[in-house]
Amino acid sequence: MPDGMNAPSFRVTPRAAAQAAAIAAREGRPGAGLRVSVSAGGCSGFQYGFALEDAPAPEDLVFEPLDGSGAPVFVDPVSLDLLAGSELDWAEALIGAHFAIRNPQAVSGCGCGASFAIG
Repeated sequence: MPDGMNAPSFRVTPRAAAQAAAIAAREGRPGAGLRVSVSAGGCSGFQYGFALEDAPAPEDLVFEPLDGSGAPVFVDPVSLDLLAGSELDWAEALIGAHFAIRNPQAVSGCGCGASFAIG
């Protein structure tokens, strides 16, 4: 759940939280969380960013998976506006595994899924 009472919705699947925890453990940072951010760039206008962080920044909202296991996810308020209603998941395909965001605000995206445009 987010720390903020009126925060836009953002969901972290148990699979994404478990993978974030596994990555943090492999990196020797078992208590770290996953930062999800949105910045200008990419081939469609905005791009997602993922990074391990040892603690949230003071203004971050902290999201936990619904089942309470795995790593927390940290999102800054500006990124959260662009992620409102989204879901963070872990996707596995023949071309590789990666964090995937299902964003209902995205009206288009690039072929790799790393950037998107908002209408």
